[in-house]
Amino acid sequence: MLVWINGAFGSGKTTLVEELRSRWPDALVFDPEMIGFVLRRIVDVPTGNFQDLTLWRRQVATMAIGLVEEYRQPVLVPMTLIDPAHVDEIFSALRESGVEVLHFFLKVPPEVLVERIDGRSFTPDDPSRDEQVRAWCKAQIPACLANAATLSQDTILLDGELPSQELADAVLERANKVGLGD
Repeated sequence: MLVWINGAFGSGKTTLVEELRSRWPDALVFDPEMIGFVLRRIVDVPTGNFQDLTLWRRQVATMAIGLVEEYRQPVLVPMTLIDPAHVDEIFSALRESGVEVLHFFLKVPPEVLVERIDGRSFTPDDPSRDEQVRAWCKAQIPACLANAATLSQDTILLDGELPSQELADAVLERANKVGLGD
């Protein structure tokens, strides 16, 4: 009932979820980054990465479980999540609650990720901040790609260079096989 679209920054997670949402109108979209933005306004994030906050991980799992249980609709989650301990913590909580999870990872070569990140504007009204965000995203690429090898064997790897329509076809085909896309 929950489809997690994972990958490095610039891998196409949001684009894929937008394509899926257009074809799967009953699906809800949950972006865990919003929880991180809220927490940043309330508490200090010593490492600079809100995923390192235990509260973020707990709230992400709780919100995802709540959306599935309360609304009984598929939930699409576009979120980079590669720290093995964080993946295990969140996905274990989802499994323990009985939530069916399909976990996809978009594989994209580093040079393509850099090109995509450089082509984005995160804060158009603040060019200095925009460059800081791009630099942070690019700095995460090596860890994202290295930790991708540690994801569980039930993670479905997709070629993130394929058009979003083809990727959506693959996701929906898999979801239909497990009864999520009905």
